[in-house]
Parts: sequence; C-alpha cells; structure tokens
Amino acid sequence: MAHQWKQYTVGTCYYPEHWPEEMWQSDVKRMLAAGITVIRIAEFAWNKCEPREGEFTFDFFQRFLDLCQQEGMQVIFSTPTATPPAWLTQKYPEVLNCRLDGAVYRHGGRRHYNYNAPVYRCLSARIVEQIAARYAGHPAVIGWQIDNELNCEVDEFYSQAADDAFRVWVRDKYQTLPELNKAWGTAFWNQGYTDWQQVHLPRPTVRGTINPHLHLDYLRFISASAVRFCTMQSEILRRHLRKGCFITTNGLFDYVDNHRMTDEALDIYSYDSYPDFAFELGRTIDHNDLNDRSWSMKLTNVRAISPNFMIMEQQSGGNGWTTRLEAPAPRPGQLTLWAMQSLAHGADCISFFRWRTSIMGTEIYWHGILDYDNRDNRRLGEVAQVGEMLRKLQPLCGAAHKAAFGVIRDYDNEWDARVDAWHGRLHDPSRWEIFEGAQRSHAPYDEVWLGKDTEVAELAKYPVLIYPHAGIMTEARAKLLEDYVQQGGTLIIGCRTGYKDATGKCVMLPQPGLLGKLSGSDVTDFTFASPAEEAPTILWDGEALPAPIFADILHPAEDTKVLACHNTSYFKGQPALTEHPYGAGRVLHWGAGFSVAAVRKLLSYTGVAEPFQDVAQLPENVELVVREKDGKQYLFVLNYKSWTETIRLQKPMKSLLSGEVRQGDVALPAYGVDVFEMN
Repeated sequence: MAHQWKQYTVGTCYYPEHWPEEMWQSDVKRMLAAGITVIRIAEFAWNKCEPREGEFTFDFFQRFLDLCQQEGMQVIFSTPTATPPAWLTQKYPEVLNCRLDGAVYRHGGRRHYNYNAPVYRCLSARIVEQIAARYAGHPAVIGWQIDNELNCEVDEFYSQAADDAFRVWVRDKYQTLPELNKAWGTAFWNQGYTDWQQVHLPRPTVRGTINPHLHLDYLRFISASAVRFCTMQSEILRRHLRKGCFITTNGLFDYVDNHRMTDEALDIYSYDSYPDFAFELGRTIDHNDLNDRSWSMKLTNVRAISPNFMIMEQQSGGNGWTTRLEAPAPRPGQLTLWAMQSLAHGADCISFFRWRTSIMGTEIYWHGILDYDNRDNRRLGEVAQVGEMLRKLQPLCGAAHKAAFGVIRDYDNEWDARVDAWHGRLHDPSRWEIFEGAQRSHAPYDEVWLGKDTEVAELAKYPVLIYPHAGIMTEARAKLLEDYVQQGGTLIIGCRTGYKDATGKCVMLPQPGLLGKLSGSDVTDFTFASPAEEAPTILWDGEALPAPIFADILHPAEDTKVLACHNTSYFKGQPALTEHPYGAGRVLHWGAGFSVAAVRKLLSYTGVAEPFQDVAQLPENVELVVREKDGKQYLFVLNYKSWTETIRLQKPMKSLLSGEVRQGDVALPAYGVDVFEMN
C-alpha cells in the first residue's frame, strides 16, 4: 500500500456537530490525556458545509480544525455523501434508492441514495471538491475517509437511475444482443432480448425466479458502481492532498470488489470491528463456540485486502439502535481484548467508536467510550491501557502476518454463492468450518484472492492452499493453480468444483471441469446429503469424519491415490478423498462439504497443523496469531473466555507487555492478552 502508519496509533470517532462548541476543547484534551491522537469527523455532516444548494459555509469545521491544531490532535476528515441532505432529496427525488418492488427509501435514515443517479454524482463531486479545496491543506488533517461503509444497510439498487445505468453497463460489456443472449442463456424460458430497451435490473417475478446469469452480472454491476463512486471522490481529493496525507474508506460489505477499489482509489483500507455482535440478545450462546473470536475471520479477510490496515470503528461499548440490535456492554477486559485482536491481525491504527455515546437519534444505544453522563469510566481506563500496550509494542508496527497455509477466494464464486442457493448452501458453512478448524489447530492462515493480475508467486508463499467450492472456474485460474502445484504446492479442492463458467452456466465437462487433469479425479455421481439418512461421514484411516451437505463420488485416475471413502448412503465404500501427484506438488480432492474434524485432519496430513507447537502449546480456547518483522517472530496469544487459561511456552520468551522472560506454564487471565518475542 502507498500509505502505512509509521507507529501504532489510538484514535476515536467524534461528532462536533452533536455537542456544544464549549465542550470541544475539554473533549480534545481528555482524548489526548487518554492517549488518543487521531479523530475521525464529518461523515454525516453535509449540511454543515452546504445547508442549502450551492450555499457553502466552512466556518464550523474550520474552528474545530483550528482547535485540533492548537491542541496537537490529528484529524481524518470524511466526505459526507453517505447521508444526502433533505434539500437534495426533496428537489432531486431520483437520487433515492428503491427496493426490488419499487418502493422508495425516503429521507430520514442513511445510505438511501443510489450511486448511479447523475445528479447525485454531480452534487457529490461538488461537495467533495469544495471541502477538499478548503480543508485538505489544513495542518491538522492527515487523511480522508470516503463516504461511510459503502453498501452497508443496503447493498442492492433498483431505482430508475440504476436501471438505466445497468443497461449501459451490460451493453458496454457484451456489445451485441446475440452475445448478451448467449451469456445469459436466454433460450431458457423464452427470455431472449431483441432490443436493448428490454434489458432491466432484476425485477419482481413469479416466485422470485431471477435469471441467475443476469443476477450474477447485476452483482458485478453493483460492485462496479460502488468502485466508480469511490474512485470519483478519490480523484478529486488527490488534486488537493498535502504530501503525506492518505485516503481510505471503511467497512467490509457485500457486492464490492474491495481489492479493485483499494487498488484504484485508496492508500489504506479501513475496517469497522464489532465483536459484540456475537453476544446480541436473542442468540443462543454456546460457551464452546468461538463467538467474538469469530471476528478474526473477518479481520483475515481485511488483511487480504490491505496487509496492514486501520480500524476506523473499534467496539468500545454495547451496540444497539432504537429499532434493532441489543447487545451487552463489553465485560471488563473485552474492550482491550478486541482491540488487541485487531492489532494482532494487522491493524496499525485503532480508532474507537465513539468518544461519547449519542444522546439523540437512532444510535442512542450504540455506546461509545464515555456514557451520557460524560464522567470517566472503566472503558476510558481500558482505552488508555490499550494506548500503553501499543507503546510497548511499537517495534511490531508494520509487521507481516505469518501464515501456515492459505484459503483461496474470488469474487465470481463469492457472488455466485449469493445468486445460486445450491452454491451458497456450501459456501458459507465450509468457510466457517475451515476457519474454526484452523483456529482449533492453532494454524494461522491467510486469505488469497484471485484476480486478473494474480501471479503464481503470490500463491507459492503457501505450502498448502484450500479452494473450497470453486463452482466457477476459468482457464486463467486453472492455469494459475496448475503452475502453483507444478512448482511444489499442495492444493485442496472441495466438492462442486469447476462445474460452471464465468457466466454461471454449467459446462459440459466431467467434474471438476478444467481442474480434472490437475486433480486426477472424475466425479461420477453427486448428491445432496439426504435428511432421510444418517449424517454423512467419510472414513479416513479408521476415523469417521463428518462430511456435511453434499457428496462427490470420485473415480481416481490411474496414478491417483484413494485416501478415504464415503461411509454412508448408497455410495458407501466409494472414493471420497483422492491425492494426485502433479509436477513437484499434489492435489487433494475432498468430495464433500468441509467439517472442523475434516479440516483438522487435512491440515495434519499436509503438515501445517500446529506449526508453532515446538514453541508454545496452547489450549483450544486461546487464539494464536504470529507476526514477523526484521527476522523476528512475535506470538500474540488471546484468551476470549471469562476464565483463566494456561499456555505452555516450550522455550524462554520475553513478554513485550510485562518485560518478563517466561517459560513453562503461563496463566492467561480472563480476556487476557500477551505478546511474546521468539528468540
């Protein structure tokens, strides 16, 4: 990335428009006293700069920025396009987004606009130009956030403006109607198009039967629209940026190619981390579940976009709206734990949401560091504690994550899993089982996203790669995987691999399609697991491993080894796991959905389970994250439980937090964290 924080930094989100001006100075001073040196402002404050169309006023934020400069506080300024003002939506109702049934999202919430209304793009460009020209040169401003949480709240768009833009996008992509009809398989159910004006967004149909190939392109269009909107703002900001300032945006939401957006528009990616969602009231909580630890899966995805990133909104209090969401306050120690979880996975700046809980509006229960009464509290104490911990960990800033293996993802299959219920039935559950299996095995992993520019060297960093259920396979991806295995990599594929092309149409090839030569396997039969039968298992070395959801019945090529067989149903005894040598590497074909037990067995078989067991032995309830910098490795250990866990260090290691050299059994208290330097 072009920009990276040079030292670990603590920030918070602040809304000067919510508080009397006479409170600003004391708030900033209290922040600085707690170790907070950066604040984000203005993402919902369009009216403060343009109260009426074409009438601009800059004194409000000028006064606040001048105060920040005076006190030594740094500021990330936001473009305010997530909440268009009432004057805009009243005069230009075409900017409002719509539901699939045509109902309009009215003013009063947020993210009610659509990216493709020409007048909204024009007015957004103008307000960004105005605030950038006025504030980008201010010494207190060190960076810019574009909009807020692109595709949050609403990630589908059905306005007339979106419909018009989709037609243009489709025509640009396919050029001719015969090519469009071929790609979308419109011979099915007599859907053929004879005029471009017949092409529309998905619309209400009988039983919601949207053409899946159109639907897949529609999701690609949503992403392209979001990226274009972000890039438009970024290009304006770059004309005004002071040297050393950066551009970011926050969140991680559906139907956005975040890699493309980061490459085209951003200097660093930001994420909003709220592990407390795991404890939302009404959920059944199992103390053996990963719960808040599951946010490490989301952080792993963020790290795949930007190896070192920023947390723009880090959980500081219980979260909830007046209309939805009820969650408890973080227990003592959890605020610190969750901040260190973010740090361990690659965050170099952690900004807590928010400084003070709002006393008005929908988010009065989305608690900040301070409560309504504005008194010092235990959460403020923990924020100060996080700042002190970060000071002790400064040598690690910018460190790289050390992974034992990688999990491959791509946007075609991500979005196809949202369009195709059969694909989605496998996609999310297997992602979770792989994550949990890795966590229980203390095998840190990276996500590796395949794009048009991905090179084999990016894959070769990992001795083992899992590509769970790549229903869509292209020749370019197949060649990339072939080169990876040829050079010595181990590739693990799951069931339902390679049976579609890039349009989402099924290919007339034996499964796993374009990977058949590489895998040395042929799927001779396949089926969902039947609820009328016993839960499916695969027998491997005498152990019956859960094999949920779906089954590929495999036929091995002559040089392919059968490692395991199906253990249930009419295909009992038939091959379920094969291993095929290819070049210097090998391919394992797992003919089912993934389970935690199966993942642990696969990781053990391929030699990447417990990669740091000679250094530290950890109970399953403790997460291990390893970071590397300047030839040294650092072990983050995090206890997500409300009781003490004991870890065993196999050799002397220095705790960077306590300064003590420890070996043998070490107690990790409830919600406790430690960081050890390996010699």
